Amino acid sequence: MSEQMKVAHLLRKYNPAEWGGTETAVKRLLDGLANQSVGAVIFAPKARLETGTDPFAKAGYPVKRYRAVAPVWRISSEQRDQLIAVGGNLISFDLLPRLLFEPGLDVIHTHALNRLGAIGLSAARLRRIPLVVTVHGGYLDLPAETRRALQRPLEGGIEWGKLFGALLRSRQLLARADAIVTCNQKEAELLRELHPAKRIMVQPHGVPARVFQNSCEHAATAAFPEISGKPFLLMPGRIDPVKNQTWVVQQMPKWLESFPELRLVLAGPCTDEPYGKALKKEIRNLGLEQKVVLTGGIPFEDPRLIGLLQMATAVVSASFSETFGLVILEAWAAGAPVIASKTSGACALIEQRRNGWLFDLTEPEEFQTAVSEAMRRPDVRAELAELGRRRVLDEFDTDRLAVRMKDLYLELSGATTGVAKP
Repeated sequence: MSEQMKVAHLLRKYNPAEWGGTETAVKRLLDGLANQSVGAVIFAPKARLETGTDPFAKAGYPVKRYRAVAPVWRISSEQRDQLIAVGGNLISFDLLPRLLFEPGLDVIHTHALNRLGAIGLSAARLRRIPLVVTVHGGYLDLPAETRRALQRPLEGGIEWGKLFGALLRSRQLLARADAIVTCNQKEAELLRELHPAKRIMVQPHGVPARVFQNSCEHAATAAFPEISGKPFLLMPGRIDPVKNQTWVVQQMPKWLESFPELRLVLAGPCTDEPYGKALKKEIRNLGLEQKVVLTGGIPFEDPRLIGLLQMATAVVSASFSETFGLVILEAWAAGAPVIASKTSGACALIEQRRNGWLFDLTEPEEFQTAVSEAMRRPDVRAELAELGRRRVLDEFDTDRLAVRMKDLYLELSGATTGVAKP
């Protein structure tokens, strides 16, 4: 093994213009690992739209593009674009040789499951190096509604990629991996039931809290003057059915009866065009065009987004499924309280009315109660946000978590660490 470790990180999607939670988690992991003398090279599918600054390349992590296709016949171009945007079950014919001939690799770490992950496993076995799999978006811990949403782009199509999946033994990826990493304790427990002998590690996503400490409110108000002097709820994240922005929009008429000045800010790129169009139509139908701000995609750790987090009356997550909830940690780091739906990720982080509010999507009055308290009780808002901020500092520091990942790499590679456990 080389003096400085080198790890290949395999992504299922990557377009800087559609930066999301997985990219954020990986970027922060790589930053922490760099401080532990672990180098990185990123393999990602070619993207149709690659605009703006590339945060990975800017940080010094090479990004090597492979060709990937959605192996489905008889679907529309819109469905195909949607599959690629969310990193559906793609196939690549040049990824394997690229991984095989990348010099100096000690570990392959795939952040993709299915066929792409299986290609990473094949390369690792041929190179006789370990393969680590990270489960990002939920695998077993996935609500039925989310499963249905993921299948919609395939409706009416014929998958010709199943043959290649069988040849790659993609369904056996987790069983054959050297270690499985998940950010969610419930997911880990479900995986252990299926793979009791497997090395499974719960690794939370990290947050560089210092990045969120400097005041960026001016950047936010300069970019979005319509929020200046107004209270607002902030929903960071891609515009997508899983994130459930429409549900929150539909709750607005009720809260506007008591708080007509309260705005809603949706901050994120649209990765599902039909859903994005339907969301805008719902906003128009409810007469809320002047009450809802859609910012579009904002680059990773952009001062405008940090400023929005710092200014928000509360940060809202209404997702059907969140295995971790990185936005909760970012909100806390920026000093904002959180109102979140009862996903497994949110429930693992938030204690009801101690460091945030939780609500059930089937009980909208719980959400309205939380909004009302956030508006009427600034003292409660401040207390909940402060307790959240302390938890970020104590448990989710980026560098601290990176040491654990390096130790896993070393263990699998047959080396000993010499680095103290956090």
